[in-house]
Amino acid sequence: MKLQWSNFSLDFSKKTHIMGILNVTPDSFSDGGIYFDKEKAVEHALRLVEDGADIIDIGGESTRPGSEPVTVEEEVRRTAPVIEAIANAVKVPISIDTYKAEVARRALDAGASMVNDISGLRFDPDMPKVVSEYKVPVIIMHIKGRPKDMQQNPVYEALIPEIMDYLRISIRLAGKFGISESMIIIDPGIGFGKTFEHNLDIIKNLHEFTLLGKPVAVGVSRKAFIGKILGDAPPSERIEGTAAAVAISILNGANIVRVHDVKETAKVAKVADAIKRGSILQ
Repeated sequence: MKLQWSNFSLDFSKKTHIMGILNVTPDSFSDGGIYFDKEKAVEHALRLVEDGADIIDIGGESTRPGSEPVTVEEEVRRTAPVIEAIANAVKVPISIDTYKAEVARRALDAGASMVNDISGLRFDPDMPKVVSEYKVPVIIMHIKGRPKDMQQNPVYEALIPEIMDYLRISIRLAGKFGISESMIIIDPGIGFGKTFEHNLDIIKNLHEFTLLGKPVAVGVSRKAFIGKILGDAPPSERIEGTAAAVAISILNGANIVRVHDVKETAKVAKVADAIKRGSILQ
């Protein structure tokens, strides 16, 4: 389970990798508006790396439940300058969090080296072409519906099998466009067309997704299901809950955890990795 491309290498046999979230949006559910300014965004990216981020994930459109899409031009305007500014300043891969092919292309041209597509290559028919052309890793995520309507009573007959089928189809789609099998990471999509109970079931049964033979990424950071468990705690008070969800996800098979609080999560992951493997990895 080693991912190697360009000047980067992610060895999942050695440790769980931390993906630090950098939202350059005015309306993301947890940190919307905080890093909308370019200078603040760059400063935060450098801090994430210093705190232990193995990947920086930059998004220019909120995909919180009920969110409205933004134009390609606006998403590029938000992300490309930030990517360009930090690409030469950090030694970790930069991921572009988008489902739009042109945004991905412009981000990759600016210095990004991964694509994180919440639609699993489904929303934009040109996305597989772009990923294949640039020969970069792609995170293929499961989603039911679109961000605007995904939380309006999502129903599954068989939750885990349906998500796995969706991911299998996306993996086959990637293959049709020449995306290397070794460049694919999967994500079951916590909170994307899932109820509270669905989210708990996915984390509890995360090991099922390892059967697809791909590195598994999860994004549980500060999400609503954690707030509900903690008595409707706001996002800023979900750090400990996130830490618990991260630790359990790692023990159940996660290779990448996407989080806001990198410094704290790096410590959580180090302990979870040691317990999982029965030793401290240097």
